[in-house]
Amino acid sequence: MSNLVSVKFSTLSEDIAQQLSRAIVQGHIPQGSKISEAELAKQYGVSRGPLREAIVKLEGLGLVTRTANVGARVIELNIDDMLETFAMREALEGMAARLASEKMPEEEVTRLYHLLDEHQAYLDANHDEHYVQQGGNDDFHLRIIHASGNTKLIRLLTEELYAVIRMYRHHTADQRRDPRQALREHRAILDAIANHEGDLAELLMRRHISRASQLLKQAMEQCLVKP
Repeated sequence: MSNLVSVKFSTLSEDIAQQLSRAIVQGHIPQGSKISEAELAKQYGVSRGPLREAIVKLEGLGLVTRTANVGARVIELNIDDMLETFAMREALEGMAARLASEKMPEEEVTRLYHLLDEHQAYLDANHDEHYVQQGGNDDFHLRIIHASGNTKLIRLLTEELYAVIRMYRHHTADQRRDPRQALREHRAILDAIANHEGDLAELLMRRHISRASQLLKQAMEQCLVKP
């Protein structure tokens, strides 16, 4: 395989992986469903090769599991896994917030304040509807993670945890209340980062994620008891 063909193959598989990831996170591909390579290859108009590589990427993100003689399946969310995932997230993002307080440039702090203003405007215009669909540069947490400057920390969170975290957030958004409280907590975290108060930034981030974990637990319990 030439270098050019290899790059195109890798780019195609990455694009498919991103599309499949969004479909899984948003529930278009249901939890626990079997991944049919034949159906997906037809749907996306690609060969099995890049599709299989995309599925391997999804497995690395924790969205898909593969077992012998069964094949690949979308994960099924459960409370125990969520609590374990968010315990890791709490520790790692707390560290990220502390590091960001040391390394985040003033221009990025200003951009993050503008982002929170946009989130405030979104809540005002949409009757306090959660803004879980926002991602990338619109995701407050990811911006802080990247501002930490720690490549291993960034990789652990963005490549191994965040797809599953988004899946939990998306599937329980309707049961969670008071997004304005989360926004207030975001502002307090950013204030600590802006003032270079690393210990406070870490403490506030850990409290914020611990609270989110408990709210998610309650929301998932409500989902389980629904008829």
